[in-house]
Amino acid sequence: MSKTISWRGVLARTLALTVIAAAAWGGSQAWAPDRPVDSLKARWAPAPSAFINVAGMQVHVRDEGPRDDPHPIVLLHGTSASLHTWDGWAEPLRATRRVVRFDLPGFGLTGPNPSGDYTLMAYVAFVDQVLQQLGVTQAVVAGNSLGGEIAWLTALHHPQRVSRLVLVDAGGYPFEPQGMPIGFKLARIGWLAPVTTHFLPRQAIEDSVQSVYGHPERITPELVDRYYELTLRAGNRAALIQRFAQSPLGRHAEDVKRVQQPTLILWGAKDHLIPPDHAQRFAHDLLGAQVVVFDELGHVPQEENPQATLAAARGFMDFAQP
Repeated sequence: MSKTISWRGVLARTLALTVIAAAAWGGSQAWAPDRPVDSLKARWAPAPSAFINVAGMQVHVRDEGPRDDPHPIVLLHGTSASLHTWDGWAEPLRATRRVVRFDLPGFGLTGPNPSGDYTLMAYVAFVDQVLQQLGVTQAVVAGNSLGGEIAWLTALHHPQRVSRLVLVDAGGYPFEPQGMPIGFKLARIGWLAPVTTHFLPRQAIEDSVQSVYGHPERITPELVDRYYELTLRAGNRAALIQRFAQSPLGRHAEDVKRVQQPTLILWGAKDHLIPPDHAQRFAHDLLGAQVVVFDELGHVPQEENPQATLAAARGFMDFAQP
């Protein structure tokens, strides 16, 4: 008598093996349940952090610098990052510029979107709502990775909000990554949610961060702590799975050439996630765009070397200043 394959059984066995592997990889520390947001605020939301109510979320915001800046600088982080990825830019900029940054839905301390909508257009609407609530009528908008894709889509759909764009290793086109962080790989397998939302070896986060740096030796224990603990914020891991399912790579690629704002493109030549040749694709589609490539940096160059990247961007962002 022939045997019928039970895919449910196969998946169950695979899931069990994954649980065992996760436990073996991380030992007793692999078990990592969600952490309440209030337990994370003391370390990751000291002053000048604030929380504002937007679309049913308590959004983690830092709004610094002079309020009379006619063109504030808005900084958007990427997938599984947080507003802290821009610390190295915000500190020198805030002396003379208004600098606004916030944790996007599903990430950092803002946490999941109660609507469950993680499409790119939902992120664009969210950015517009935050800027409206903060009284930012027009801004220079810079974004890294996912944040870069949200930045140029915001410029396209809310052109009155965006005077200039800075795209840092930005999303926009379909691609096959040379190296994807292990956390992203797991989050793309939706049926693994029972594991990925309860198990998280700290080593997995350290490996993921190393994969997006050109020089992994620059990574500090505190940096790994930040990525690890904010990933554990209640609801973030489940939200990441939803985001990958709802936002296919390159869905809006044909819209890039419709963006009209002056644009500066910054890219790390050692980016193994989004191919460095995408810098030239953006330059081809965005008339008059400027490109600066950093030979020794990876996917998050603004975090890895804020001094060099800010030096390349500052003149472009200060265009309206007296």
